Amino acid sequence: MLTLGFDMTILNVALPTMAADLGATTGQQQWMADAYVVVFAALMLPAGLLGDRFGRRLMLITGLGIFLAGSLVGALAGDVSAVIAARAVMGVGAALVTPLALSVLPSLFGADERAKAVGIVSAASALGLPLGPIIGGWLLNHFWWGSVFLVNVPMAAVGIAACVFLLPETRDPASPKVDTVATALTATGLGTLVYGIIEAPVRGWADPLVLAALAAAVVLITALVLRERRAERPMLDMTLLTHRGFLFNTIAATLVMFVLTGLLFVLPPYLQAVLGHDAFGTGVRLLPMMGGILVASRTAPQAAARFGGRATVSAGLVVLAFAALLGSRTTIDSGYGFTALWLAITGLGFGFSLMPAMSNALGTLPRDRAASGSGLLMTLRQVGGAIGIALLGSLLAATFRDRLDVTGLPARVADTAGESVVAAHTVAKKTGSADLLTSANSAYVHGMGVVLLVCGIAAIVAALLAAAFLPGTRKADDAADAPDMAAEQADARQ
Repeated sequence: MLTLGFDMTILNVALPTMAADLGATTGQQQWMADAYVVVFAALMLPAGLLGDRFGRRLMLITGLGIFLAGSLVGALAGDVSAVIAARAVMGVGAALVTPLALSVLPSLFGADERAKAVGIVSAASALGLPLGPIIGGWLLNHFWWGSVFLVNVPMAAVGIAACVFLLPETRDPASPKVDTVATALTATGLGTLVYGIIEAPVRGWADPLVLAALAAAVVLITALVLRERRAERPMLDMTLLTHRGFLFNTIAATLVMFVLTGLLFVLPPYLQAVLGHDAFGTGVRLLPMMGGILVASRTAPQAAARFGGRATVSAGLVVLAFAALLGSRTTIDSGYGFTALWLAITGLGFGFSLMPAMSNALGTLPRDRAASGSGLLMTLRQVGGAIGIALLGSLLAATFRDRLDVTGLPARVADTAGESVVAAHTVAKKTGSADLLTSANSAYVHGMGVVLLVCGIAAIVAALLAAAFLPGTRKADDAADAPDMAAEQADARQ
């Protein structure tokens, strides 16, 4: 779980370097990030069911093996397509590992130790997020970009060895069968949606291929919902969304992930290309946000216990909106100090909104539906992340291309410069054009400001929805008794 945690963020600091070495456009960088998230989101629910039916230890070892293989392919990749394929393979492995890492705990620990074990696993996953940019930055400063993939290999190998020698095999033959049609509809629907969003800035929103992709996505996702509503034992239990508390806490959590993943996609190129920091320096400069998250993770439970889930989640979203709107005021001359300020506030808003929202979402459900509820919640969170990278990355790409001044450049060179801020810097160095360099930095900062403005609006909308529709304030003792998401999932799967 530590490895999966830092793999969610380690690639972000590597993208500018990979863009320069591989000649990746902004759209291709989006696919490098999104290939992992889309596959992860599509396969997490069926992966958990596979473990229940065929053995959790077997599927956990299989997932770690797939993740290891994908990491090796990524480390040895020589072009963008190979990197995207490797990230998709890693997403398959991560989808198997994430639910099963928690579901094996009841067979290892009694009730008195289980909460502590779940806490350690959850802490390992959370610790990986701030470690990712730092580890990735250090590796990029000392080795080639493939090292951010290669670092997973020994970690996954240790995990496989531990599973082989330490884990007993457990299964639940009574669990629902894996619905292959629903799985296919989820993967193709989400993949087609992300494809349409990423291609739109290049081809245009009115392009027949983009319109066809978006229409196909709507049809596929509608077919998935209709199929799951009719299923006797659905893999994706849509009836959970009839619980008001679960629905609106899930919407809040999904919108928070939309904002956070989009932010982590657009920020590293600003720190590296515009401000001129190296990869390790970029990772270190993301720490104020991680510091804010850590502070919030220690204080959010007490705030929720005292003021109730609705007030805490709404306040966290308002703080997140303020941070994004403050960040949208960044200019070419702002410097890192201003960025560090709004990053720290972003971390606080993220921690105060996401964690209570997830806990409250599952706290509204009957205990026997906690496992299916946590599966749906985690899936929708990943979907929010995938769409965040696709939509906000596409908005950035379109804004950057529109604002970039390529006057006097040959058409082919101008097209190359418009692919990303890294590409524009490369062209500027080759042509010796100081004006292009200045224009690229200005265009990127403007595009980042537009993205942050959209993030702020999304957070305000989520805050209004939370304040209006979340269940009323709960008593302190009720909030304190709200079940831990991971613990409930482990208990229910047992």
